[in-house]
Amino acid sequence: MSRPLSAPPGTGAQAGPRLDVGDASIGDLISNVTRDLSTLMRQEFELATAELKQEVVKSGKAAGSLGAAGFAGYMVLLFLSVALWSALANVMPPGRAALIVAALWAIIAAVLYATGRKQLRRVRPTPERTVDTLKEIPDALRGR
Repeated sequence: MSRPLSAPPGTGAQAGPRLDVGDASIGDLISNVTRDLSTLMRQEFELATAELKQEVVKSGKAAGSLGAAGFAGYMVLLFLSVALWSALANVMPPGRAALIVAALWAIIAAVLYATGRKQLRRVRPTPERTVDTLKEIPDALRGR
């Protein structure tokens, strides 16, 4: 006859019904180990998924900033081209106005690029918490 045991003291978790090793068959022990490993792997997978989702969101924001910087760069070229054309064709103040507009777009492009680059530096593609907890599995299997 088997008797249920509670979770080990200090774990803070309630264990399901466990068999006393002395009363359990090999099949029961293997079944319990298999179930526990399955639960552990499922939890690790869920943790890795959550961490990767966070990194994908950061990457998306950085890509958006870099895309905006690309558009701003396009606008710089457009206005510089119009300004140069206007300056050469007319040699009048409207060309200077176009240069001012182009300079403003250059500043905007620089700010957007710096923002996107800063956000990309914060992206960590490795799910660090998952890697740390996976390193603990061998010790847990040894009973440490």
